[in-house]
Amino acid sequence: MRIVLSRKGFDSTSGGGPSPIVDGRPLSLPIPAAGHSRTTYGALGLGEHAACASKGRLGADDLCHHDPMFLANGTCLFGQCGAAQTHLANRGVRAGDVFLFFGLFREDDTGEPHHRIFGYLEVERRIDLTGCDAAALAGLRDQGHPHAIAMHGRNDAIYRGRGREATGAPDALRLTVPGGPPSLWRRPAWLRRGGLSYHDRADRWLRGGRLRAVARGQEFVAEIGRRKAPREWLARVIAAIEAS
Repeated sequence: MRIVLSRKGFDSTSGGGPSPIVDGRPLSLPIPAAGHSRTTYGALGLGEHAACASKGRLGADDLCHHDPMFLANGTCLFGQCGAAQTHLANRGVRAGDVFLFFGLFREDDTGEPHHRIFGYLEVERRIDLTGCDAAALAGLRDQGHPHAIAMHGRNDAIYRGRGREATGAPDALRLTVPGGPPSLWRRPAWLRRGGLSYHDRADRWLRGGRLRAVARGQEFVAEIGRRKAPREWLARVIAAIEAS
């Protein structure tokens, strides 16, 4: 089994600033659409928040890359392509694995920017868009998923399964240590050097149960196999998302 820490949403490079936490609820702002999209920030009720986070560069009428997509029936759709999808494929990510989506958040203009987990996806199926049947592709397109509207790469894929966004911001979902900076994380005791892709350098693994996360990158894969401790940690994270 694998846990994938998947970076999503606004930050200082993509969008211009952290996503907001409003009335205790984290609102992950999708990145601006670089290509095909039918969804505006306004359609998601995020127009004012996008304008504030981007310092006016984006607004309700701007198209966004609505991904991951959490559906009302408890299903999550998440698309990936290019080098990031190659990395997931090389690491063997498949049905039974879990994505934990995290991003940069701040409670208000004076709050502390920090990384936190805001949703999850338990993979039931990976849909390879280059080879899926026309009916399945049309269904995904009707739902407005950007990777189904137009191909983003030759290895374009959508992961589908049970998933949910957090409606609260409990401390259990915060990755960043108190006082920051955002990329300095509290790490669970089961996660050690060599156990998370892109984080092999020794100077990233600090004393006191801390990890200096890489500044960029989207998909960080932890191979946990049948180990009990990471499975219990994952269960607590999912419970915190569902209880919020």
